[in-house]
Amino acid sequence: MLPDADVIIAAHRNYYAPDICPGFWDSIDYHLKSGRLLVIDRVRDEIIDPPMLVQWLRRVPKGAFVTTKTSSVGQVYRQIMDWVRNNTQFSDAAKDEFARGADGWLVAYAKVHDMDIVTNEVLDHSVKRKVKLPNVCQQFEVVYRNTYDMLRELGAKFNWKDPLL
Repeated sequence: MLPDADVIIAAHRNYYAPDICPGFWDSIDYHLKSGRLLVIDRVRDEIIDPPMLVQWLRRVPKGAFVTTKTSSVGQVYRQIMDWVRNNTQFSDAAKDEFARGADGWLVAYAKVHDMDIVTNEVLDHSVKRKVKLPNVCQQFEVVYRNTYDMLRELGAKFNWKDPLL
């Protein structure tokens, strides 16, 4: 599975903050080491804040990062960008933002390597101001799921233990 940058950033800032849910990060570390989770280079490059998250990212094993700099990924990325550019549903600003981000590369890598994407975004057929990751996934027949589905598939369990015991 390939997490989008927002999955990692939102988890860190909000519902799985390391100070209240270290088990989430232990689980993510475990699955990055095992290869069940991978991070594409362009997602890694989008994670620039907060400093504590950047430090965590530096400790992730190098093998968990994969490159999008292959001809097969580049070819699919061009197909994705052609679809986005030619899609009259999206505003020009949305198309420009999409072109600057990692999402197109994420879908291209997932398509080439037959992997699922993890995202916080939801499918929206009427969206105009943003090219949503699930919309692109659907168009290119790439499976996507949310963070909770990822955790269920990975078998993650975060059990609380009474600190007095």
